[in-house]
Amino acid sequence: MNLPATNPAIPHQPDARRLLGAFIRAHRERLPPPARGSGRRRTPGLRREELAEAAGVSVTWITWLEQGRDVAASTAALARLADALRLTSAERASMFDLAQKRDPATARPHADLPADLLALPSLFTGPAYLLDRTWTARAWNPAAARLFGGWLDDEAQDHNLMRFVFLSPGARALIADWPERSRRLAAEFRADFSRSPHDAAMLELIDELSMKSERFVRCWKEQAVLHREGGERTFDHPADGMLRFLQTTLLVASQQECKLVCLAPR
Repeated sequence: MNLPATNPAIPHQPDARRLLGAFIRAHRERLPPPARGSGRRRTPGLRREELAEAAGVSVTWITWLEQGRDVAASTAALARLADALRLTSAERASMFDLAQKRDPATARPHADLPADLLALPSLFTGPAYLLDRTWTARAWNPAAARLFGGWLDDEAQDHNLMRFVFLSPGARALIADWPERSRRLAAEFRADFSRSPHDAAMLELIDELSMKSERFVRCWKEQAVLHREGGERTFDHPADGMLRFLQTTLLVASQQECKLVCLAPR
């Protein structure tokens, strides 16, 4: 019987459950034992029983997770486990990625963004602005304020990009290809919404736009989904005439719900 030849160039694909189990065990074993613990310990770090007690879960659940079994793991239980393991933000994100779950903590609003993050747009000479998870501009530079009159200038009362594009007559005049750009913007926003479909602020924004903009309703019903893509952007500015930029969107590693949008003149 001839067995199919294996290709040594193709790496073995690890099971995500086993990777998750190895991750949890490694981080359990790195923790110091509780001060109240006594006697000799055969293994380093916390025992499974101690981790289970700290996380409010069963020892069997911890054991099966570490063994890579197909066990149900709710986001709430994983969040308690992450807290009990004292994971850093990067480690916590990695654990939820391995579990193929979304961390409920990422949906919590950030009332205050770090000052160094808010300063990013000022590093660019071309228009640049920082969007939060609801696509509200939290910081921008003078070039962006000049370009986006009615949204980022001193007279603007609301700085949400979705409201500006779909509700402001000035946006239709400014954005040269407004019908196509508005359609793509709704598809890009849906990609973010799909990651947090229960986010109250996003749901409130969608409800408001659905009541006030027929264009948004048509675009939203298409169920189209796009990543936030770059490319050429053309604007018909009331004072500066036709302007063309190359847009690039950067995600902030420490605040992944934030986007830094930069426009380079062409």
